[in-house]
Amino acid sequence: MEKSTDTSLYLRVSEQDKAALEELYDRYEKILFSFLYKMLEDRGLAEEVLQEVFIKIWRGKGVYDESKGKFSSWLFRMAQNTAIDLIRKQKKPTVPIEEASQMVSNDEPVVEQVVWQEKKTQIEMAVQHLSAEQQKMIDLFYFKGHTHETIADMCDIPLGTVKSRIRLALKKLKISLHGLQERGAYDD
Repeated sequence: MEKSTDTSLYLRVSEQDKAALEELYDRYEKILFSFLYKMLEDRGLAEEVLQEVFIKIWRGKGVYDESKGKFSSWLFRMAQNTAIDLIRKQKKPTVPIEEASQMVSNDEPVVEQVVWQEKKTQIEMAVQHLSAEQQKMIDLFYFKGHTHETIADMCDIPLGTVKSRIRLALKKLKISLHGLQERGAYDD
């Protein structure tokens, strides 16, 4: 069964499809809660904001426009704005408003970290589909930073073999990651 994209789920939610809302919630619950908890430093408040975000999506408040960017970026921005609104409503901010505004202006790296973490997971999954020899070459070269020559010495194999295994591994990774992208793994 083909995985639904975030956009297709969002469109189904806008047509009041509860199953789509549940799938979207399952997809983003943990990472969005982590983001909110880091921002608010209050578990209860983070849960409340998380719930409010998905209620807003269900009720059609705030409209996602695919031409303006990724769904995940839109979702995190909505969560951030909802958190700020809730803090203002309660008039007892967990952090001084000056610090909250700094968090707002510095939130982009957090969103980028979340997106990067998703991609990193996909890359790690793709690496697992390589042969054991290719995994070892990728690990030593890209993740541990050894040179081709060092790897050849460490593994006691010719330099050409090291380069060949890395090249073939990269080719397989490219195909694998391209396949994931077509199936919507990176799609928002």
